[in-house]
Parts: sequence; structure tokens; C-alpha cells
Amino acid sequence: MAEILEHPFDAIVDERSKVLILGSFPSLKSFEQNFYYAHPRNLFWPIMEELFKVTLETNAEKRTFALEQGIAMWDTYGSLSREAGNSSDSNLKDLKPNDFEAFFKHYPNIRHIFFTGRKAEQGYKKYFGHLEIPTTRLPSTSPAYAAMKREEKVRHYRLIKEMLEK
Repeated sequence: MAEILEHPFDAIVDERSKVLILGSFPSLKSFEQNFYYAHPRNLFWPIMEELFKVTLETNAEKRTFALEQGIAMWDTYGSLSREAGNSSDSNLKDLKPNDFEAFFKHYPNIRHIFFTGRKAEQGYKKYFGHLEIPTTRLPSTSPAYAAMKREEKVRHYRLIKEMLEK
């Protein structure tokens, strides 16, 4: 049975944010933990730790780290429906995007968007492709995307660090 869901937590963003990392919508584990990329086998946070040479144990530490680095985090969709018990992007229906026009007016220092998968990119470009902010699609860090080795994902995600250092 499909559930109608609203995004359960706010974007991580402030006036220091230079890049935006966009996923599609929180997984079941992210709903439970009330935080981005919370599945224990998701590689997002381990990749950030490796790239930035930090250890991030709590959600508060991850949030502080992101903001201090200039990283904003949000999701393309603010509400949708999906079958109960299935976080897969292929299970997302009735998609309603977040309001990126208002978001970028409020946070004008964001100069690049990194998508953490195809679904996030497709939705953003469908509704907001006219906005003049450069974008890059990165490989998914989800445990469901095991076709690419961790080392290769790290290589792709290094682009975030390079963009922040410019």
C-alpha cells in the first residue's frame, strides 16, 4: 500500500553554503534517524570522512561539518508517495519538487549542485533546469548501487572538495 510522505527534516544550509548536495528523497533509515544518508551501509558519510580527513559520529557533528565546509544538503522532492517498506528511487510516485527558486533566492552563494543519483537530477532538471546554476551528477552512495566500487565513488566525490577549494 502506498504512503503519502512529506519530507521529514529541513535542508542543511546557511549563508556560508557554496555547493548543494541533492538526493531524491530520504530513505526509510533516514526517516528513522531524521537525517540525510542515514542507512548504515550508505557510503556518503564515510566518503566525506575520507575526503576531508574527519570522523563524524553524530548527526550534529555531520551537520556542523557540512555547514563549516560550505556544503548545503537537501532533496529534490518535498513530498511523494511510495510503497511502504521500499526506499528505492524506482518506487517513488506522485513527485512534488521542493521550491528551488525560493531556495536560491535565499541562499545566493550556492554556485554548484551535485546530485547523488539520476532520480534527483532528472526531477530537478525537469522543473528547474532553467536556473543558471552548474550541476554535476555523482554516483549514488546507496547500498542498492553496488555496481561501482567505493574507490571509484570516492574519486567522483572528490569534485565536491575541489569545488569548495576554488
